[in-house]
Amino acid sequence: MAQILSALSFMHARNICHRDMKPDNIIFNPATGQVKLIDFGFACISREKLRVFCGTPSFMSPEIVSKRDYSGDKADVWASGVILYALLTGTVPFKAQNEKDLWRKI
Repeated sequence: MAQILSALSFMHARNICHRDMKPDNIIFNPATGQVKLIDFGFACISREKLRVFCGTPSFMSPEIVSKRDYSGDKADVWASGVILYALLTGTVPFKAQNEKDLWRKI
């Protein structure tokens, strides 16, 4: 987790937001013990609030789910918290039968 947060800190210091933080976008090399972030398809460089609705539903921040303007770096930090929860418990904190119920829970 420390390596994930270090990578985010490096990116955010350069105004880069990943915007699709999730376990599938993290790779681990057991030989070196290194963690790397991958899949920058939704990434952007911005100092402004963002409006684009993107990411993976279970890892989206409340601002994105509410379709409000959001800070990409803060959305990445939210998703990192969900990742930590998933690493510790083996499941995501918000589960639902459909996206509408998931948005309500988030």
